[in-house]
Amino acid sequence: MGEIEKVLVIERRVLESLGLFQGVSLEINRYLTQLWNGRGVSFMPRPKAEKNPEYKQLIPYVIMAYEDTYLCYIRGIGVDEKRLAQKASIGIGGHINPSDRISVSSKNIKEVYLNALAREVSEEIIVETEHDDKIVGLINDDSNEVGRVHFGIIHLWRLAKPNLKSREKEICKLRFMKIDDLKDVRHQMETWSQLCLDRLRNISSR
Repeated sequence: MGEIEKVLVIERRVLESLGLFQGVSLEINRYLTQLWNGRGVSFMPRPKAEKNPEYKQLIPYVIMAYEDTYLCYIRGIGVDEKRLAQKASIGIGGHINPSDRISVSSKNIKEVYLNALAREVSEEIIVETEHDDKIVGLINDDSNEVGRVHFGIIHLWRLAKPNLKSREKEICKLRFMKIDDLKDVRHQMETWSQLCLDRLRNISSR
């Protein structure tokens, strides 16, 4: 039997003390200051975290832009999170694991987080161009069972060229689309992508 995956979580009560919103928030610093300080942050077995809404699993969520277009793709049926299978998405991301620490004793949450961000993107997408990276928003969605146990940090990568390709078969049908075209397929998207799309003009102007 394999080792149980552990994921980085933050206590819901900490987020509530800061003002737990619904949807996308652009008030980044108030939340990230507490997160990087490590208040209420720990690693928890993923099976336990998936069933306990008193904790939120922290997820980096990267939107990739080239000029006035944004990457959209379809998650295949073999994706780890079965509840997101065969849905369209404009975000790349995943869980943060203890292996993302540079050393076993590393307690620098921001460093661990950024290591996880780089790993998650590289596992799913091959980026063959220079890019800028900026944190532009936060996602919280308590309207469904997936959202109740996750908290997203939205990154915007502005690419010098649209040179991307999938590294794994579950990330498929990659294409860059304008906002109005994305709105036409909004109904096919997973919830976080819908929330980000609704605020995409605001997010992109930050």
